[in-house]
Amino acid sequence: MNTDSSDQAVANRDLLTGTDWAALEHAYGTAAEAPEKLVALLDADQGARTMALSYLHNTLHHQNTLYEATVPAALYVAAILSDPRTTRAVDKDRHSFPGCMRAELLRWIASVANEVTDEAAVLSKHHGFPLDDYAPAAGIQRIRPHLFSASLPHTEAPDPPVREAALTACIPLLDDPRLLHHRQPLEPLIREVLGTSDLWQQRKRAIETLDAWGEDSSGLEPRRSPFLVCDSDLPANGTPIWSAGPTSTEGYSEEPPF
Repeated sequence: MNTDSSDQAVANRDLLTGTDWAALEHAYGTAAEAPEKLVALLDADQGARTMALSYLHNTLHHQNTLYEATVPAALYVAAILSDPRTTRAVDKDRHSFPGCMRAELLRWIASVANEVTDEAAVLSKHHGFPLDDYAPAAGIQRIRPHLFSASLPHTEAPDPPVREAALTACIPLLDDPRLLHHRQPLEPLIREVLGTSDLWQQRKRAIETLDAWGEDSSGLEPRRSPFLVCDSDLPANGTPIWSAGPTSTEGYSEEPPF
C-alpha cells in the first residue's frame, strides 16, 4: 500500500473511532455497532459486504429516514468511495440495479441527499416539520459539499453503472446554494449519460432534472417498452429487496405496461 493509500486508511479509521456511535441513534436504537458494520463494506467476503450494505439502507437510513448516525455514516461512505475495494461485487437479485459496491454506495448517498432537497424542505415545512429543526437533516445539509466532492470524480468513471450512480448522487446535492454553480458543467453529462441510459428510470431522471433546472430536455424520451413484462412483485420505486433507498433501481431496462 502506498503512502497516500495508507494515510487515507488511517483517516477513514479515524472517522469511525473518533465518533461516539453509542451516543447516536439509528432506526433501532443506539448505533454502537456501526463501526463494525461499516468496516464490513470493504470486507473480502461478498456476503459480508452485502450485509453491510443492507445495514446502511435498513438501519442507518431505514425507510428513507435520516437519523443521528446517518450523518457520520455518510461521511464514512464518502471517504471510502475511491478505495479500490469498492469495485468488488455485492449480491444481486432480479430487482437489483447493476453495478459494484461503489455504485451502490453512490446510490445510498443519493438516497440520503434526496431527503434534504429543496422539494423535501418544502414538503416537510408544509407538514409542520422544518428540516432546519431536525438535527440529522441539518447535519446532512451541512455536509453536502463534502458528499459532492467525493461523488463528483466518479461521474467520469469508465464503468457505466458507477458513472450513472455518481450523477444520481450529485443531482440532489446540487440544491445546496454553495453548489449551484456546478449545475451547468454537469448538464451535458446528465443529458449524455443519464439521458441515454439503458434504464428508463435514469432517462426519466435526466428529463426531470433538466426541466427542474430550467434546461432544455427536448430530444430525451423515457422510451418505455409496452412489450416488456416484469414480475408483478417488482417494487414500484424500483428498490432492491434488501434496500430502502429510493434511488436503487431494478435491473430491468423498462417498466411493465400495467
